[in-house]
Amino acid sequence: MPSGQTHDRITLWSLPVVSGLCVTLTKSSDLTLMLSAGFLFGGLMFGPDLDIYSRQFKRWGWLRWIWIPYQKSMRHRSVLSHGLLIGTTLRVVYLAIWIVGLGVLGVLLVGLVTDVSWSQQQFRKEAIAFCSKYRFELIALFVGLEMGAMLHCVSDWTHSTYKRWQRQRHQPKLKDNVGKGLYSRDSPHKRKAKTKKNQKK
Repeated sequence: MPSGQTHDRITLWSLPVVSGLCVTLTKSSDLTLMLSAGFLFGGLMFGPDLDIYSRQFKRWGWLRWIWIPYQKSMRHRSVLSHGLLIGTTLRVVYLAIWIVGLGVLGVLLVGLVTDVSWSQQQFRKEAIAFCSKYRFELIALFVGLEMGAMLHCVSDWTHSTYKRWQRQRHQPKLKDNVGKGLYSRDSPHKRKAKTKKNQKK
């Protein structure tokens, strides 16, 4: 499959096309910004290769440890990591669990040292209100994440298919050469023995 550098170039070269199509279809700069940001993030840091020690994984810096359990539970290039929609959805849910968990922990720690206190119901109410207010922007962000991930998968599939086609194209030539006697499966000792046998006849 292509190298990490090649994937990065494909993502960066495709960004103007994706942004141009989005602004043409939606006529919205906000939605275009969210989709383009999701596309970049999905292609450079949030793609399918988070299931291995990859360039995407290393870009998380000191936060990369949060993806170690994800890697332990995923087989590389499985449907759960590289599948259409399901791969991005699982990564979003996985990251959301970490964000919510760390957020709740932070709120509890703040409540211990200050007089500010947040109830679970208040937190849920604020989260629902935020998602309702920015629902179209969040949808555009998810679409961008999915497009960035799918571009990665398509480039992998295209590269693998091309390599397989090359191997299959060279195989008939090898078979023809063997049939013509240009390549023999016999060892040099066997060929020598056959020559002597023919001379005796």
